[in-house]
Amino acid sequence: MQGCCRQLVQLTFGLITQPAARRLSGYGGRKISQLTWSHRERVLRRFESVAGIGPLCPSGYPKNRRQIVRHFCTTEDHSVVSYQQLRDLLESKAIWLIDVREKWEIAEHGKIPGSISIPLGQVMEALQMDSVYFKEKYNQDIPSKSDHVVFSCLAGVRSKQAVAVAKSLGFSRVQHYPGGFNEWLEYECSKKK
Repeated sequence: MQGCCRQLVQLTFGLITQPAARRLSGYGGRKISQLTWSHRERVLRRFESVAGIGPLCPSGYPKNRRQIVRHFCTTEDHSVVSYQQLRDLLESKAIWLIDVREKWEIAEHGKIPGSISIPLGQVMEALQMDSVYFKEKYNQDIPSKSDHVVFSCLAGVRSKQAVAVAKSLGFSRVQHYPGGFNEWLEYECSKKK
């Protein structure tokens, strides 16, 4: 897990690796390279401690790299919906859930019950359609700009892009489900066990 965390820190923050620090020593002496390397190590320890996996922290909080990334990328973001929030919203029928995956993906893997399938490439056009044409094409009423709309996809990348598209069209209450269908399936399968 620590190796995974170290890779994530290097990729996320673009921190200097030890060989690169050695190469830098030719440009400013050994003290600069040691300082750079020790700074990298401090940042790594801080990252691990916040993630709950460092030597001073209880292990087991984030169980894999995906959970660590999701934890750091989405905890303060109000445009995201968790699995439980999405489930509650679907039960109350208080949202429009739009799945932005391609039709073949939905046919092959399935979909979240209650979602409307509009591929990402068609979202802008669909949200600007005439209400009669939208109802004919998607068998649903078109959401208004003040309705609560949640986008989902396979793993949260395309749904985030759909949020940006909807906001650019004036939709005020848009969110996305960053776990996507993959996370939905994990939770649903674990409930059945």
